[in-house]
Amino acid sequence: MTLDFKVLHQDQTSKARLGSLTTAHGQIQTPVFMPVGTQGTVKSLSPQELVEVGSQIILGNAYHLYLRPGHEIIERAGGLHKFSSWEKPILTDSGGYQVFSLSDLRKINDEGVTFQSHHDGSFHELSPERAVEIQMSLGSDIMMVLDECPPYPSPESYIAESVERTRNWAQRCLRKWQNSKPKFGYEQSLFAIVQGSTLSKLRKTSAQALIEMDFPGYAIGGLSIGEPKPVLFEMIGVCTDILPENKPRYLMGMGKPEDLVEAVSLGVDMFDCVIPTRNGRKGQFFTWTGTLNVRNAAYKEDFLPVDETCKCYTCLNFSRAYLRHLFHSNELLGLRLGSLHNLYFYHQLTQQIRQHIESNNFISWRQDFLNHYKSSSEVNKEEN
Repeated sequence: MTLDFKVLHQDQTSKARLGSLTTAHGQIQTPVFMPVGTQGTVKSLSPQELVEVGSQIILGNAYHLYLRPGHEIIERAGGLHKFSSWEKPILTDSGGYQVFSLSDLRKINDEGVTFQSHHDGSFHELSPERAVEIQMSLGSDIMMVLDECPPYPSPESYIAESVERTRNWAQRCLRKWQNSKPKFGYEQSLFAIVQGSTLSKLRKTSAQALIEMDFPGYAIGGLSIGEPKPVLFEMIGVCTDILPENKPRYLMGMGKPEDLVEAVSLGVDMFDCVIPTRNGRKGQFFTWTGTLNVRNAAYKEDFLPVDETCKCYTCLNFSRAYLRHLFHSNELLGLRLGSLHNLYFYHQLTQQIRQHIESNNFISWRQDFLNHYKSSSEVNKEEN
């Protein structure tokens, strides 16, 4: 079946919208947060636990899975769904961001990228067509085009060149996808990625060129890489003002709770980020009033749950004192319980967002949330 996206309800006072995204492996209610399973697994959690905390879709990364264990092995296993025992939808990133982050290990030209593996130093070539081939072997429901993510800041001339290269690569990815047969009996969809750094005119140029190609969905890339927050949100708004209303909009790699809420008000439907699981493995727990770092000495004899209102497995069964003990003892259970709680919180957050969009009071709820939620650094360094 083909990907099907419907806007079910539009907020009356913002660009926030409630949607439904249907894939061959199930339906996704949007706005949605997608846990990151870079190497075919969300670190420390089983597929059953992901379902139990409310995950609707997870991410895999084509770059990492291509290098290890190899997309051919995953294809022979029946695709990433069977290989990882995840029955719900999967989105795979093309690996473009990972390749471009290896600035000392890659060379780029209009044909594609030559890079060295960060595992063993072996050389590999990644073209737009190859990126699609790899993802088709993985069998993901949603594939991403190969794009170029310019660093922040970059000269305008370089950003313009990057936008044009991303457009050309997107066109080549689209052609490859359209001329390829599905490997596993269901259709995979391909999303384009809008680039342009922090320059409005280049963001518009990028978005308009990709819209003309009529992709099933569109991502906003190249943000959350060091630019000021006001500029980040300005660029999101520039993109969502242009991108089609009848196609899903995916903001790549942004994941603080307060930022998700703000981006939803600008019309974003899909999010992913490593923050909830990565920070959970370091002892930082997200709550409705901000973050709590259980490593801190204040929790040594605190026998309350992380959040008394939370219904996750962690909060229903364990105290802050016990969690602190696990992290200071380097016990693996601490990493699992932190990841479980944080993903449960993120899924509850997006569920609340959906409910309040449907109830036409999203903006007042948003303000109430932001008034009570105390923003903090990603990981508190105080570990007494």
